Amino acid sequence: MSQNRITVAVDIGGTFTDLELRDDTTGQSHSLKSPTTPDDPARGLADALLLAAERFGFALSDIGLILHGTTIATNAVLTRDLPDGALITTEGFEDVLEIGRHARRDIYALRGADRSVLIPRRRRFGAPGRIGAAGEVVRPLDAAALDRVISRVADSGVEATAICLLNAFANPAQEIAIRKALLARCPGMAVSCSHEVSPEIREFERTATTVLNAQLVPVIHRYVTAVRKRLSDAGVTAPVYLIQSNGGAISLDAAVQAPVKLLLSGPSGGVLAAQKLARSLNTPDVVGVDMGGTSYDVAVISGGQRTVVTQGEIDGLPVRVPMVEMHTIGAGGGSIAFVDASGRLQVGPRSAGAVPGPVCYGRGGQEPTVTDINLILGRLDPSTFLGGRFALDLDGARAALRDRMEVPLNLDTDHAASGILSVVNAKLAASIKFSLFAKGLDPRDFALMSFGGAGGVHAIEVAEELGITQVIFPRDPSTFSAHGILSSDIQHDLSRTEILPLAPASLAALAAMAEDLCARGTALLDADAIAPERRVLRLTADLRYRGQAFELMTDMPDGPCTEQTLATLRERFEEQHRQRFSFDDPDEAVELVTMRLVAIGRLGDEGRTAARHSPSEDRATGTRPVHVNGAWAKVPVHRQLSLAPGEVIDGPAIIEQEYTTLLIPGHWSLTMTETGDMTARKQP
Repeated sequence: MSQNRITVAVDIGGTFTDLELRDDTTGQSHSLKSPTTPDDPARGLADALLLAAERFGFALSDIGLILHGTTIATNAVLTRDLPDGALITTEGFEDVLEIGRHARRDIYALRGADRSVLIPRRRRFGAPGRIGAAGEVVRPLDAAALDRVISRVADSGVEATAICLLNAFANPAQEIAIRKALLARCPGMAVSCSHEVSPEIREFERTATTVLNAQLVPVIHRYVTAVRKRLSDAGVTAPVYLIQSNGGAISLDAAVQAPVKLLLSGPSGGVLAAQKLARSLNTPDVVGVDMGGTSYDVAVISGGQRTVVTQGEIDGLPVRVPMVEMHTIGAGGGSIAFVDASGRLQVGPRSAGAVPGPVCYGRGGQEPTVTDINLILGRLDPSTFLGGRFALDLDGARAALRDRMEVPLNLDTDHAASGILSVVNAKLAASIKFSLFAKGLDPRDFALMSFGGAGGVHAIEVAEELGITQVIFPRDPSTFSAHGILSSDIQHDLSRTEILPLAPASLAALAAMAEDLCARGTALLDADAIAPERRVLRLTADLRYRGQAFELMTDMPDGPCTEQTLATLRERFEEQHRQRFSFDDPDEAVELVTMRLVAIGRLGDEGRTAARHSPSEDRATGTRPVHVNGAWAKVPVHRQLSLAPGEVIDGPAIIEQEYTTLLIPGHWSLTMTETGDMTARKQP
């Protein structure tokens, strides 16, 4: 392998660290899984790279690029392992975080759910100044009063401060002045300003996003420092990019300043890969599901396109940055089964994680997990897990099931284990229904694309619950998200809010906004040293009917802003409105709220095609007892890499590969494709 021609994609999950490697000279690729080290994920990353270099025969100095998806930011938020923070906002708006929106999740509840507020009232400070809606200075900053605010922040001992002033997206001057004064007093403090993090309307969401960003800065800074040291000690000199929630890559330095963009870092890679595979298989409508050790992520690919939204939520906290639309529940191979106080069988969201992990891992786990149940029911082979390098403890799993489930519920082994699987599969199916029904889509019109290390033994049973008749298994389903990360490009998202009617009188303002965004995007790609021919600039507009409280993101046509641009925008907006809400209103005025730019710097080779699959293992002839279709049966076991293109396997059957197992129930058949991807269909 030639010098600096190895591209590595890394997806660090809660249980395993997944690697996908590509030799950019030959196009040959490899995948690898290594246990995650929760106490120091950077150590697990370095260990995985060393293991890959040893197994696949290259030097760490051969690595030319590392693309890294991480759950560090997500886990810090979920566990609230965040440093103390402060908020400086416009005087009189200190309670925006607690006021929030009036919307209630449960409209029949007698009281609203408690709101999660990251910064307590005693550390929220009002700044003596005011910016108007048009960006005019209504009240200048009072130097003496500001000095008192800065002193209170400094005396609070916080590690991070968010600055979010009213209408700062229209005029950031006062935010900039406050940051300058704060850093002069506290030079080591992490400071985030809303005009840089989320320069858009809606005060509550902008404030919440800026606060979250500020408190994540120290977390990601420490992680990036650890990654740089671990890689340097190992002799890796390649540049490292982190994957954002939008699926694009960002430099380490930029990620430290905008860590809120990393909240869906790993899962977004799976969505990219699902979109790419759906197009190559000419199956434009798929539901991509990623089942790992701790979570189940659902993303809808409709018409060959993934959906990017401008606002999401994590653990009840609004996040207003572009991200791949995805629904996540706590259901994975490590999800723990238990009997609740009412005597009902429950599974998840609590997970055994990587340490101690499922009982069968033999690392001290005591409670049965989904992986333990699949082992007990014969769906997993204790001797071939992770290619035989990780023997599973079947007796330990059975003992845990007996003690925690069979005795309390007065059930035998088969009924207890199959009951747990039924609960899990019902939860997985419900999460897919939620994602599709919210868009007015019918599951029967979609194929299910299953990936992640734990998904292969559940996918077809979940599809049957939904009426789906086609299931797609990627060639390397266990490391599929890492495979998607391998195709990531540098991506910068910029936005500018200015509410304007979609009318000829606004053309000059629209042209000025587009010119400003394109200039800023070009400057960022210049800093990334992206060649001009590898750049893409895409403009979109958030549009709404006048008086609406929400917008739809609409693609802007190429070229200068003309009256035809306005007509095309309105046509596209109304088509989206009809699709989403089943009506449009040609007589109502349309207005622009925010213009956005996506600045892309191509890193990968878009022209590369997948290599043709050919059998590389001997044909397996064995069977083993498996609980499938409600009963035990002797089921043929096949090695995935022994199957030839076009070969059809009728269920019930087990398909094993190094890192995962696929279960094909009766009345289904699986076909190997030319590229090594597999398609299962329900037989008539």
